[in-house]
Amino acid sequence: MAEILIAACPHVGHVSPLLTVARALVRRGHGVTFLTSARFADQVRATGATPHPLPRSADVGGSLDDLPGRAETSGPARLNFDIEHVFVRPMPLQAAALDDLLAATRFDAILADAFFLGILPMLLGDPAKRPPVLSYVTTPLMFTSRDTAPGGTGIRPHIGATGRLRHRVLNAVTQKYVLRQSHRAVDTMLTALGHPKLPVFVLDSAVLADRTIVATVPEFEYHRSDLPDHVRFVGAVNPPPTERFVAPPWWRELTAERPIVHVTQGTVDNADLGRLIEPTVEALADEDVTVVVTTGGRPLSQLRHPLPPNVFAAEYIPHDLLLPSVDVMVTNGGYGAVQRALTAGVPLVVAGNTEDKPEVAARVEWFGAGVDLRTGVPTAAMVKNAVRRVLADDGYRTAARNLQCAYARHDSTAAIATLVDEVVAERTSSGAAHPSHL
Repeated sequence: MAEILIAACPHVGHVSPLLTVARALVRRGHGVTFLTSARFADQVRATGATPHPLPRSADVGGSLDDLPGRAETSGPARLNFDIEHVFVRPMPLQAAALDDLLAATRFDAILADAFFLGILPMLLGDPAKRPPVLSYVTTPLMFTSRDTAPGGTGIRPHIGATGRLRHRVLNAVTQKYVLRQSHRAVDTMLTALGHPKLPVFVLDSAVLADRTIVATVPEFEYHRSDLPDHVRFVGAVNPPPTERFVAPPWWRELTAERPIVHVTQGTVDNADLGRLIEPTVEALADEDVTVVVTTGGRPLSQLRHPLPPNVFAAEYIPHDLLLPSVDVMVTNGGYGAVQRALTAGVPLVVAGNTEDKPEVAARVEWFGAGVDLRTGVPTAAMVKNAVRRVLADDGYRTAARNLQCAYARHDSTAAIATLVDEVVAERTSSGAAHPSHL
């Protein structure tokens, strides 16, 4: 069997799906080494893979809001900040860690998180001198296309010749001005490391890999007539089914004959529960619904007000057990959580304005599966109106269930394992051998 190296940025949203992939590859008999933060070592071992820690100075983990200066940014400035400080700066240390691993072990393939930019020096070199590389996209697809607005902006596509002209202008403005800082940061770092500049825009860099894995279904992604042939949709990569769960005392309340609304801010962007959870509790306190709050691991004591009688809370409840009972999910737009809801056929109300969340929210509304509130800090009135709208209009539930069927047609980890086998076989059949180091 093959020796596979997985490399992931040290953030939960990037590591978690690749842990699921690692488990599937191990079960198929592959040897798997997982390069990421030492904080995830126990989780890596639980998959059967071997953890390898990133250098401590490359471990930009924890809360992104702890980074000096980030809180003062928003919109495109926030995106530029994150790309430069979170993803570009660790590049030399990531690349060195890859170099060290390849010097010690002959890997048959590398599966890299698309924002693990330490892979770029390898991708810009001679393909024959490296293992085949598969890039795993952890966000909505942001590739430049004549059929879409620029990635990261949350702007919906426009149809027809006029739409394509609009997209061309918007893409040019974004790349040359709005996100120029991000692209220049990558090129400056590559030049300093003695490598060529990127031949594509920074948000398109995953296309340089031998395969680009998009962890969703085509039905939940904008159509791109110019999408490269080696980009493959595999479906959502969800965690394995929950095996152990201690139900909270109120769990039986979920069988009541009234709609259930679940609200979550995920496990990352949840430092301030007043952004979404508390407005939702206020909004639905007098509605004929049952509300289930999860704080993503935050202590329930951080909820600043007593919970109304129709609201129940827990730090965490496995989504595979909760979502089958849910009628509407209110979320800040984490990509994993949104796709988890859609795989269960649950329509959404989305309020997110950081990282990739505007792109996620835009797709939810574009495909008819919910309402995009177009803010990360909605008022209680906004949430109430949106939840009422989703509950009253069967079209949202129908769209969500149609997407559920689309997801059900994919076995994501099996598809990824097949792609790994594919690139390994291609390299073997070509007779090209790569050295044990770069």
